[in-house]
Amino acid sequence: MPDMEKLRENLEKRGFAAVYFPTAREAADYLDGKLDGRTIAFGGSMTVREMGLYERLAAHNQTFWHWDPERPAPLADGMGTEVYITSVNGAAETGELVNIDGTGNRVASTCFGHQELYLILGVNKVAPDYEGALWRARNIAAPKNAQRLGRKTPCAVKGDRCYDCQSPERICRALTVLWEKPSSFARAEVVLVGEPLGY
Repeated sequence: MPDMEKLRENLEKRGFAAVYFPTAREAADYLDGKLDGRTIAFGGSMTVREMGLYERLAAHNQTFWHWDPERPAPLADGMGTEVYITSVNGAAETGELVNIDGTGNRVASTCFGHQELYLILGVNKVAPDYEGALWRARNIAAPKNAQRLGRKTPCAVKGDRCYDCQSPERICRALTVLWEKPSSFARAEVVLVGEPLGY
């Protein structure tokens, strides 16, 4: 079982605000109460979807999400919002946060362009160290996302690991590692959840 308290402490040493909730419902309640009357963009995230977070926040904020089934927003529409919310593909107990992206909108927005950043991660995303977090992002999260998207890549077909392929449908095109809170954000907060969420 990952040491979520150790992770929380290490994130705070790296300049992030970090909070822990035992359940996804408690985490969603927290963000729903905290963010009101704001402009918010969401990165592609199964974690956000599983939490029902977009629907809750869309009720009292101006929101942009390209996954919205009723009114998908062009990716560029979310680039200038006050707040950006997404998940991570892997996190190390030592405090590094790893994300892989195909288009680049999600990794870009975790580095720059918004006043506040909220990164949500379930207990399943946590590895003991940076190498483990990177391995998880490449070999667990990426193949599952490629399968979900119906991509014709070796990882999607076999579902077992990254093949570092050269497929035109490859979704692993950009990687970010947040070693410290990016200085451009007034606030960057990691919301830790004691339940498995997303890939």
